[in-house]
Amino acid sequence: SMASPALLMRVVASAYSVAEKAATIVRNVMSAGDLGIVEKAGPNDLQTKADRLVQMSICASLARKFPKVTIIGEEELPSDDVTEDLIEDGHCEEILKKPCPAQYTGIKEEELVIWVDPLDGTKEYTEGLLDHVTVLIGIAYGGKAIAGVINQPYFNYEAGANAVLGRTIWGVLGMGAFGFQLTEAPAGKHIVVTTRSHSNALVNECIAALNPDHVIRVGGAGNKIIQLIEGKASAYVFASPGCKKWDTCAPEAILHAVGGKITDICGNSFQYNKEVKHMNSAGVLATLRNYEYYASRIPNTVKESLVP
Repeated sequence: SMASPALLMRVVASAYSVAEKAATIVRNVMSAGDLGIVEKAGPNDLQTKADRLVQMSICASLARKFPKVTIIGEEELPSDDVTEDLIEDGHCEEILKKPCPAQYTGIKEEELVIWVDPLDGTKEYTEGLLDHVTVLIGIAYGGKAIAGVINQPYFNYEAGANAVLGRTIWGVLGMGAFGFQLTEAPAGKHIVVTTRSHSNALVNECIAALNPDHVIRVGGAGNKIIQLIEGKASAYVFASPGCKKWDTCAPEAILHAVGGKITDICGNSFQYNKEVKHMNSAGVLATLRNYEYYASRIPNTVKESLVP
């Protein structure tokens, strides 16, 4: 008989289904009309009923199947009993059929850390910019992001009333990434994607130094990485603290799985072990291709202002 699939592939296959359930919750909260908005640290740091329900759903569903895995979610929530209707027990069969990359076949549950952003782009969600919104489930081993799931609950939402909403992108290092069409940005064009609601003088100084042909301002780290892998932008640049490990873990795994690169503004890689601080205090620099071109143009004044 066939050996049972490696733990990593079982976790990714479950995360895929859990993310699809999350997307349904996100859409249901929006269509019910009461977002239940709470300000956390201020008007640009919001939490909605969708953030709360989705995090409970993702964390409880994965913890039930993989009890020894460490799961770290963005929202501070009581660990009360989660109602059964929030539990997703399914998995994606197609993922289970793929062979696990050799370097990850021996992983044990207690060696994995899962970083969860239940609703990346909350502010945009509350403002109806629905295509900015993603659900992020990142899987780390040995401090590195090795697999990730990004669900876009509102992918296709401008395609009319009968459009099928949502898609799930997933990837594993050493295997590749799936659920989208990998596309490179136009050659010779420098298109920078950056923050929409967290801009400041330093953010703008850094972008100006890159002399971009075009700047795209959108919400959500997941959304920005999608811009890179679909060729809409050539670099994601955010010269500011504020981004956290749950924003970058899933996107990093997917970007690295297709040969891209993400670091902080100073060029340091992110660490994802469970003891690590949550803030990416030196910002983000990411590209699908030509990382060195952008890294070499970040001004020293900007780097000195952002201490990792």
